[in-house]
Amino acid sequence: MKIEYYIEGGNFSTAGSASSEVKKTLKQFNISPLLLRKVAVALYEAEMNVVAHAYRGIMSVDIQPFCIWVVVEDEGPGIEDIGKAMEEGFSTATEEVRQMGFGAGMGLPNIKKNSDEMTLTSTPGVGTRLELSYFVKLNN
Repeated sequence: MKIEYYIEGGNFSTAGSASSEVKKTLKQFNISPLLLRKVAVALYEAEMNVVAHAYRGIMSVDIQPFCIWVVVEDEGPGIEDIGKAMEEGFSTATEEVRQMGFGAGMGLPNIKKNSDEMTLTSTPGVGTRLELSYFVKLNN
């Protein structure tokens, strides 16, 4: 099952809706609560990064019996230094975004901690692509 969500950059009023919809969909499958939480946390963080930093993005989620694949692609300024961006506390968020309680620099580290595999690529001035994989162990 493949689902896609459009994410509007800068629209904090709808921020979190895509990750919320994915969580609702995943609840219908017999996956562990721990895996559900990990996916929900990572996708929320990824979605918030698109809202806070990009012009627009798409979250694609492919749910298979033994794996969940996620791709979040955005159009925006991109990431100049991925290594630096992966450091806890590093942020390029605007003051306005920080005043709303976002942009603490924990998004990418939290995504990495809450995924089985993560690949992050970015082209400055073009956008960013985040790929996540989760290996599903079905409950019996």
